Amino acid sequence: MSLTVKAADAAQFLSLVPRLLGFTPTQSLVLVPMARGRSLGAMRLDLPHEDLVDTVASQAIGMMCRIAEAEALIAVVYTDEAIGSPPGAAFGLGPGGAFGDLPSVPDLPGADLIDALDAHAYACGLHLIDALTVASNGWGSHDDPDLPPGGHPLDRLRVHRAAAVALEEAGADALPAGDQASGATLPRVDASSRRAVARALDALSMALEVLCGIPSVAGGARGSAAHGDSAEEPVDQASASARIDPAALEAACELDDLPALFEAALTWHPSAEPMHAAMLGWCLSRPSLRDIALVQWASDATGGDVAMEAQRRWEDGAEYPADLAEVMWGDGARPDAERLQRALALVREVAALVPKAHRPGPLALCGWLSWALGRSSHADRYAAMALAIDRRHGLADIVRSFVRAGHLPDWAFRVG
Repeated sequence: MSLTVKAADAAQFLSLVPRLLGFTPTQSLVLVPMARGRSLGAMRLDLPHEDLVDTVASQAIGMMCRIAEAEALIAVVYTDEAIGSPPGAAFGLGPGGAFGDLPSVPDLPGADLIDALDAHAYACGLHLIDALTVASNGWGSHDDPDLPPGGHPLDRLRVHRAAAVALEEAGADALPAGDQASGATLPRVDASSRRAVARALDALSMALEVLCGIPSVAGGARGSAAHGDSAEEPVDQASASARIDPAALEAACELDDLPALFEAALTWHPSAEPMHAAMLGWCLSRPSLRDIALVQWASDATGGDVAMEAQRRWEDGAEYPADLAEVMWGDGARPDAERLQRALALVREVAALVPKAHRPGPLALCGWLSWALGRSSHADRYAAMALAIDRRHGLADIVRSFVRAGHLPDWAFRVG
């Protein structure tokens, strides 16, 4: 998120972090790169196990160093642990203990991680402006010598009115709900809607097989060898032609112009129109068509036309253009985040509506779209759901490998 809201102090800054992320992090390390006194976004990582502290700190700072504009950073540890009292406090001793040689600052969780981050940031030429911990019972700065026992109260972490107004004007949620795992589930749809989509998908599959000889994926007229699905008996052309649903026939014709369909789909609400969900479920179950949608939603309608033509040429033996392949790996131009979010909302709804056999494609695309938006935790969950249905699903496996390797899109490190 490219958003500049000035924070008067550490409490105000911490109140804004969830708004930068779009959720309230838990058990997380959040790094906020800075340039000329303004934030350049925010990056969240899971808190590492104690034996991986230095490795994660090195990787995290390495990502910060890839942001050319970054001059400094602020680190925040979010933990379920409590802030400990200074040694001797339990015995009623004041700062320094009975002999004045005990540390007087409360024990802030995450100190080892902060020390490792500071060391790697220094080596990279980045200045660690502040290091904060938000614990279960309070919050504080690792550089605050006057931190009270138990830290500062959590109720101080409220957005000031002026900042709230700026956030609303910028389109940010002033009160984001949930943590980093929220939103990585499919929307609820009722059983009648799922049945309607299944019927529409069957009708569309029959229309395409009868009219064009195009087989369906598992759950329809034919399976895919790549997915381990068996083929069904051929459809009797004469008898089937008389049974084709007119709506399915019209939908089949719309598939002649996939870029136009994918562009229009960004305004659809599939739950309200079963055939729309069926059309997208049919397309996204086929890697060649799904990848056209991926490129188009990460660029524009023209990008979809180019991807469509490239796919046709590739099927005729030509090489697939490197610049289109770069989109998949996150090395292309920065996509429009709002466009990606619309696509993600659309595909999540489709995944919730289509039968299980058609779900891996939409789920894997949800994973890629989440990854492209910088939501690696969500991406991993969607990819896992796809692989639970089809353990050899290519795109889901790619997305999961990205997340496990800590690979982020190159555009995540570019400002503007």
